[in-house]
Amino acid sequence: MVSPMRKTLTAVGVLVTTLVAGARAQAPASVSLSFADAVRRAAASAPVVELAGLQTSEADARVRQARSAFLPSLALSAGWVNRDFNSHSLGITFPTIPGQPPFPELIPAFNNYDARITATETLLDFSSSSRLRAARAQADAGGAEQTAVVEGAAQGAALAYLRAARAAASAGARRADSSIAAELVHLAEAQKAAGVSAAIDVTRARTQLVVAEGLLVVASSESERARIDLARALGIDPATPLVLTDTLSSSLGAADVPGTRDSAVTRAVAARPDLMAEVARGVAARRTGSAIAAERLPRLSVEGDYGVNGLTAPASIATRQVAVQMTIPLIDGFRREGRLAEQDAISQESAVREQDLRQQIAADVDAALLDQRSAAAQQRIAAERLLLAEDELSEARERFSAGVAGNIEVIDAQSSLIQARDADIDARFSAAVARVSLARAVGVARTLH
Repeated sequence: MVSPMRKTLTAVGVLVTTLVAGARAQAPASVSLSFADAVRRAAASAPVVELAGLQTSEADARVRQARSAFLPSLALSAGWVNRDFNSHSLGITFPTIPGQPPFPELIPAFNNYDARITATETLLDFSSSSRLRAARAQADAGGAEQTAVVEGAAQGAALAYLRAARAAASAGARRADSSIAAELVHLAEAQKAAGVSAAIDVTRARTQLVVAEGLLVVASSESERARIDLARALGIDPATPLVLTDTLSSSLGAADVPGTRDSAVTRAVAARPDLMAEVARGVAARRTGSAIAAERLPRLSVEGDYGVNGLTAPASIATRQVAVQMTIPLIDGFRREGRLAEQDAISQESAVREQDLRQQIAADVDAALLDQRSAAAQQRIAAERLLLAEDELSEARERFSAGVAGNIEVIDAQSSLIQARDADIDARFSAAVARVSLARAVGVARTLH
């Protein structure tokens, strides 16, 4: 007979198994991701890109609002009124007729029915014309700002991918270090068993193995953290397993960048969306100022309505009205002049920002080219250092195996190899980052591959 305790344990085990299976079934599927895929995905669907697209739609909608000032407006209205009123309050005095009762001061209540269609059209409005042009310039600025956001999202995804690739390379290097440390432990134990090595050599080798395993734990954690950051940069579920198909190769982070400094600066001035956005904002500010100044000019409009009116609905008759109105603003307490001065300051601010941005573009290109040259030199040095460190470790192991030296030399050589591997990874990472920075400086981060 099965005891109640065993039944309880069995039920708990089934429940835990079901929950684990459900969690595995709900886990997101892994995604194989190349560097170019990450850049394209961020440029197309990152959250900041979607928000920028919505803001561009808002600017386009404001253009339609500004255009409405020149389109006809049409309205339908219908009403019923029942009222009485004091005739004297209207300034109406009725004469007294002999033999007739006086006209009552209070007019008795009566009904009034009115149904009407009204149309209005602006014929001439210089201010609204300038506001429409300003709204179009602001829409152009919004489109350029959206492109700038796309460039930033592409750069952010590229850098996140590079950090994840560096973290993966570091984790791989730490695994290789752990393997070497484990081999050295076996070698030290064999040397001790053969009587050609002291116990201290085994202790040193085991200490190095523990250190290598600890560094591997840290590197694995950093690799997982970099994967989460990459997922966030792409706007996907952070729990999604990402499989990076690209490593820190010499071609990672390439883009359609001109080969010379002057051509790169020329391309950047023509293609940088943040500069295009600032130019458009300056145009919009000047056109808005023109719209404020044009408020002093006459405005001409026409209005007409047609409908039926009467004391009863069946007895209503058709009535109409046509009117042409011209409005000439004179003085508004000098509020218009204050708005014009404010807009002029905004326009001057935009001009200063535009000039500064043009200089910043040249500085960005120069800095990226310097970083690229420096990273290339560091990469060559790091590669040579790595080869020397590997040779040093191989020679130290041979000397230790031959019994002509202790494993202090091996441990020192292993430490040098760890540093050389890290330097090689950092140099390749810096070179890729420099290529990404140059692409961003030129304004072609979307073409990174």
